[in-house]
Amino acid sequence: MTSTRSATRVAFRLTVRPEMIDAYIARHSPVWPEMLAEIEASGRRNYSIFLDRPTGTLFGYYETDDDEAARAYLASSAVAARWEASMAEFFTDLPGRADQAATPLAEVFNLHDQLTESTPS
Repeated sequence: MTSTRSATRVAFRLTVRPEMIDAYIARHSPVWPEMLAEIEASGRRNYSIFLDRPTGTLFGYYETDDDEAARAYLASSAVAARWEASMAEFFTDLPGRADQAATPLAEVFNLHDQLTESTPS
């Protein structure tokens, strides 16, 4: 998790059960409109999920101005609770809701930040 330009970039990894990959993709095609609205209302933006189909590894990324507030908003959302309950069957080794239990990955490189830092003022 890295903060820059007043936004926090958050990346996370989860694993989908191999036998459920197609169903997971179908569940996101499309996501419930009310869940999309809750994600947006939480302050998360530029949100993407990528899938490595052979392994079931998901890589998620989003930006937010306040990740703690976004997590709290979703934790208290009835819509998010229903969505996460419907998604729980897809994941391996996940203690709790995916939107609350996914551990952020450490950012080790960002092109924009390094170019900005190396450009003389």
